[in-house]
Amino acid sequence: MICFLARFFIKDYKRVEDPVVRQGYGILSGALGIALNLILVAIKITASFISGSIAIFSDALNNLSDVASCVVTLVGFKLSGAEADREHPFGHGRLEYVAGLIVSLLIILMGVELIQGSVKKLLQPEEVFFNTTVGVILVISILIKIIMFGANLQASRVIGSATLKSTALDSISDVLSTGIVLASVILSHFYGINIDGVAGIIVGIFILKTGIDAAKDTINPLLGEPPSKEFIKEIEETVMEHDNILGVHDIVVHNYGPSRIMMSLHVEVPDHLNIVEVHDAIDHIEKDLRTKYHCTAVIHMDPVNDSDRKTREVKRWLQLVLEEIDPVLKFHDCRIVKDHDHDRVAFDVEVPYKYEMTDKELIEVLTERIREFEPKCVLDITIDKAEKE
Repeated sequence: MICFLARFFIKDYKRVEDPVVRQGYGILSGALGIALNLILVAIKITASFISGSIAIFSDALNNLSDVASCVVTLVGFKLSGAEADREHPFGHGRLEYVAGLIVSLLIILMGVELIQGSVKKLLQPEEVFFNTTVGVILVISILIKIIMFGANLQASRVIGSATLKSTALDSISDVLSTGIVLASVILSHFYGINIDGVAGIIVGIFILKTGIDAAKDTINPLLGEPPSKEFIKEIEETVMEHDNILGVHDIVVHNYGPSRIMMSLHVEVPDHLNIVEVHDAIDHIEKDLRTKYHCTAVIHMDPVNDSDRKTREVKRWLQLVLEEIDPVLKFHDCRIVKDHDHDRVAFDVEVPYKYEMTDKELIEVLTERIREFEPKCVLDITIDKAEKE
């Protein structure tokens, strides 16, 4: 539904990489959620007064919290689209994640409140009344939430939003909880089995779990999570399409909110090229990345000399040493620098997080082994932490 409405309310709705278009999807989702949840609150409170069910009333309060969540989502997307300023030079994109976190906390709080109220109802049960009106109201509520789930899930995939995904998960949780409420009032009315309090507790647990799962999806990008392997591969392929690029490594991506990225990377280039040519090539790569990913890219140049016999021999020896120590270890940016009275061998080693050896221990082992081959050299070893399969 959101993607359908976007055709009419969002200019250039297909350009989802554009922060303005992305903001439009978020605002549209928030506005639609507020309208539909207010309808649900009204009809469920009516049903709870008719039936006297704490579970239905709890479900109505849950939808009321959804209204607040949608308001937070709408405001969060609106503020996240603000331009960069002196205090926030990288923009306000992370406000979308903050909005998602607030939504998650509201969901968790509501879950706790509903569980407490349902426990009281379980200890002091009251008769639950059911009629066709109550049944129709609950069925309509389930259908509306299914529509909201599909709409927000589709929109979250289109623009890659954890906040809209959280909203979608909340909707499907509401479908399950309202279904449980419907079953409880039917059992109570037709079979005299009063599980109203139990149903309320189950609804509260569903809501609580949804909030916790949603919080995880927003806390990770706020703390800083690594880019996906697919995204790193895309960047590498984009860079390697340019002439005179021998390799790319040390890709670092800082996420300041969706569609607000800053990245840095190292590219290997032949050391015999004119420095002006290299600078021009790197400029082209930075512009290419900026156009493709709407990011700010900073590239460091690593000159590589593959024509030097000694450098090739050192690389072969280093490859053998690393394979003996652990095949998972890789190296890059290996070069021999001629200092005054000695050679300096410099290279970076890619080491997995939580590796069994400390960085200091690994450097000591590498130093000892490499000096078996080149005893007089000075070593300059840099440890790069990298995620491994």
